[in-house]
Amino acid sequence: MPSFDHHGAHIYYEEFGQGFPILTFAPAGLASVIAVWSQPSAPINPTTEWAANYRVIATDQRNAGGQSRAPITAQDSWDSYTADHIALLDHLRIDRCHLYGQCIGGSFILNLIKAHPERVQSAVLAQPIGRVGAMAAGRPARFNAWAEGLKDHPEATEPVLDAFCRNLYAPGFVYCVDRAFVSTVRMPCMVLAGNDEAHPYPISEELSKLLPNCEFIPEWKTGAALTAAKARVAEFLARHTPARA
Repeated sequence: MPSFDHHGAHIYYEEFGQGFPILTFAPAGLASVIAVWSQPSAPINPTTEWAANYRVIATDQRNAGGQSRAPITAQDSWDSYTADHIALLDHLRIDRCHLYGQCIGGSFILNLIKAHPERVQSAVLAQPIGRVGAMAAGRPARFNAWAEGLKDHPEATEPVLDAFCRNLYAPGFVYCVDRAFVSTVRMPCMVLAGNDEAHPYPISEELSKLLPNCEFIPEWKTGAALTAAKARVAEFLARHTPARA
């Protein structure tokens, strides 16, 4: 099975197709695993959509209920996931790639860009998560639902989970970076808008305006809009793929 270990984490991944690499991050919040790409909640499945022309890489995120696992600590944050993503690229000997992420994948993308912009050729953020307004009291329901699946993590005590949740979600906006940082991102980006509480349209729209080199698709999930969005994303990726690839 394709997997590797780094700094106490065991990371499982799969590859589809050949060509210039696209590293993908599936939706479903902290339960982001490869299998979600084939579900209706992911209107664009990159593992089938682009495998004819690209090397598409998908991964189970750590402790997401799939085959990737790591200890949980009160210091865990977006940087913990980014360390996994960079370790995966290093493991596969990939210096630079496109990024495609839906839902929590948007924050994974932005944090990776913050840490290692030299590894990113372009980025597509589909219905990125974010928060408009203050954080509600207590842990989010989806976080608690994810935590219910941690029966084999005795180290994940309530204080540890509280700290982890704050590290992820207390900052607001898109959680991992602030608006000032987003305005400095120079690589080509595309944002496909969200339209619900977890993926607020105003967050997508603001991201598209703050990113200096960004294309925005306000409707994309069904019917003719989905067909058109798939064509635009494919054209975007082709336009920004290095000629030598």
